[in-house]
Amino acid sequence: MRTGVLGGTFDPVHHGHLVLARAAKEEFGLDRVIFVPAKISPHKTGTTPSTAADRLAMIRLAVANEPGFEVCDCELRRPPPSYTVDTLRELKSRHPQDELHLLIGADNVAKFDTWHRPEEIARLARIVVLDRAGAGATARDWPVVRRTIGISSTDIRARAGCGLSIRYLTPDGVCDYITEKGLYRNA
Repeated sequence: MRTGVLGGTFDPVHHGHLVLARAAKEEFGLDRVIFVPAKISPHKTGTTPSTAADRLAMIRLAVANEPGFEVCDCELRRPPPSYTVDTLRELKSRHPQDELHLLIGADNVAKFDTWHRPEEIARLARIVVLDRAGAGATARDWPVVRRTIGISSTDIRARAGCGLSIRYLTPDGVCDYITEKGLYRNA
């Protein structure tokens, strides 16, 4: 089975994440894409994410009716920090026959060498770059999925914090969850 692995804080998950995951699934013939929410990303310091339980619930709502999209909470169950290599090892042990494709944002390409055990990551999975901002070519010889999606979690949090609508930026279930729980009101 060909499996895409998409990690992130997903605070909150939005249509940009889903569109890029679907594009990667289609362009690379992936059988599934597994969304892996990070407990605390070692590369995102100075931010206070929603609770892990809220982010997990939102991702589950977002992918509930999406064939080939799954959620793995392995990073949320491990003590921090969240290392991609540990996630790939766990997924490989669960699914030894799977061909893993690690889906990373174009913003992570330049700092990939600073990740924990980047050589092992590259051995465990094929790296696929998701370029949602139209940043252009990467310096590495990794395939790129290009879809310009003008949606960001930061903007969604800011809009929700100001009481503005986030409808159409996130799946309806996620939008309703954020509203009902009052998430990001003080963002």
